[in-house]
Amino acid sequence: MLEQIVKQHVVKAIHELYSAEVSSETISFQHTNKEFEGDTTLVVFPFLKVSKKTPELTATDIGNYLLSNCTEVRSFNVVKGFLNLVIKDSYWLSYLAKVYAEASFGHVIATPQSPTVMVEYSSPNTNKPLHLGHIRNNLLGYSVAEILKAAGNNVIKSNLINDRGVHICKSMLAWQRWGNGETPESSGLKGDKLVGKYYVEFDKHYKKEVEELVTKGVAKDSAEKQSLLMQEVQEMLRKWELGDTEVKTLWETMNSWVYKGFNETYNKLGVNFDKIYYESNTYLLGKKIVDEGLIKGVFYKKEDGSVRIDLTNDGLDEKVILRSDGTSVYITQDIGTAIERFKEFPALTKLIYTVGNEQDYHFKVLFLILKKLGYKWAEECYHLSYGMVDLPSGKMKSREGTVVDADDIVDEMVVTAKETTEQLGKIDGFTKEEAEKLYKQIGLGALKFFLLKVDPKKRLLFNPQESIDFNGHTGPFIQYTFTRIQSILRKANEQGAVFSLDNISSLHLKEKELIKLMYEYPIVIKEAAKKYDPSHIANYTYELAKVFNQFYHECSILKEENANSKSFRLCLSNKVAEIIRKSMLLLGIEMPERM
Repeated sequence: MLEQIVKQHVVKAIHELYSAEVSSETISFQHTNKEFEGDTTLVVFPFLKVSKKTPELTATDIGNYLLSNCTEVRSFNVVKGFLNLVIKDSYWLSYLAKVYAEASFGHVIATPQSPTVMVEYSSPNTNKPLHLGHIRNNLLGYSVAEILKAAGNNVIKSNLINDRGVHICKSMLAWQRWGNGETPESSGLKGDKLVGKYYVEFDKHYKKEVEELVTKGVAKDSAEKQSLLMQEVQEMLRKWELGDTEVKTLWETMNSWVYKGFNETYNKLGVNFDKIYYESNTYLLGKKIVDEGLIKGVFYKKEDGSVRIDLTNDGLDEKVILRSDGTSVYITQDIGTAIERFKEFPALTKLIYTVGNEQDYHFKVLFLILKKLGYKWAEECYHLSYGMVDLPSGKMKSREGTVVDADDIVDEMVVTAKETTEQLGKIDGFTKEEAEKLYKQIGLGALKFFLLKVDPKKRLLFNPQESIDFNGHTGPFIQYTFTRIQSILRKANEQGAVFSLDNISSLHLKEKELIKLMYEYPIVIKEAAKKYDPSHIANYTYELAKVFNQFYHECSILKEENANSKSFRLCLSNKVAEIIRKSMLLLGIEMPERM
């Protein structure tokens, strides 16, 4: 890598110029400010103690040394305490030749000895369909998993489905009461939407019952407890935990409807899983850990029989681990499931939970408890926290039936892509099947890019219309750039053009910019993997597409009269397209071949 080469020379420069020793770790580079000439910038402030000179003089000393001793450096300029280095075209040309020959460029192939990482995402409840918030979760988790894989990790994509509990019983009871035997087949509804319909139905009747009790003078919190519907739900859950045949059969039937619906949505979104866990199988796992925690003195038992942990000295609060009736809470299950995963996968080095930021506190508590229980790997558990997604119409509430289903969002994106594409006349010569495939690629590309180009921690407002813009900071802009390159390459092949990097000694400014961006690709993957942040990939790819379009407008390709330049530019374009395809796949976005 260029920085490593220059670092070695800087170490020698400091030694020869100032009779001092510096470690290469103390030498840092940054991107050259676009206002100045340069390909990389050396920060010289750390060397002022040994140079005993001003930043400008120190930078000039080192610049002159590099000019005489480092064959990669063509020239330099100094701006305050920064040394801007211009690298010779010969270096960039040799780098491109290396990159061009490397099929897996930028991606590290994992070996059995590589770190193993589990990324959990999706984690839906089986009482409702996936919604817009789940879309961000699924796309974020899937993309982070793909990026970690590209960075050389063995990755396990996992999903913990919350398939039991009070919320599930609400849908079941409502269906029993008011469903009249309705099924996905008889209603024409997807299974998850049908079950979600009865979750909303329960809430409607429950609220009405509570209101009636309140009008009779009962306090609201008491009314909620006195509700006969809620009592029936609690009884249904108790029967489920005791293995009641009738309740279990209804639970299995309704969950099977939901799983079929979920799978359709997952297929639409293009996400998958290597391992699926079910809460009904894991919710008791943590209970056996409670005794271990009591013996170690991590937990303690209250007079009412509940088991708790006091985390006030850690800046948190007192947390219930087991209720007084002996039933577990969410964190009990999460403790058991985490331990089980590290037992199941002994090579696991990192466990990443993709969960919204409303659960930040929950995961602080969970990881701290695991640490106090003595599990060293607790340090390797990470909460990939992300902000909520809003629509222009406002926040969503699943109980009230105002949630925008994931399927509806995807379908709307495809329709919007179709309308926009047809208006711009980008489907000339397409068959109906080809056009439909294109609309899906553009619609999903727009959705995924819009949600992934933003730092996961930020809350965002999703505007479907804004996301489909062939000239903006969008997925369709990158897809259109890709198809432009594919069109160039097809025409070149039809002409029998030669693709070659030979006989080129100097570079156009935009050619050099593209090669420098290629140089950044492996660095960006490492950074995105380190920070679990796909926005690094999304924004890098946008920049690459933008610079290619500038190159396309400033440099002739197919009509270039100089045969060597034409051959070179075709190779350069080909590699840019390859990197765009690979980087967009890390976001789960497919590239159309033409549009």
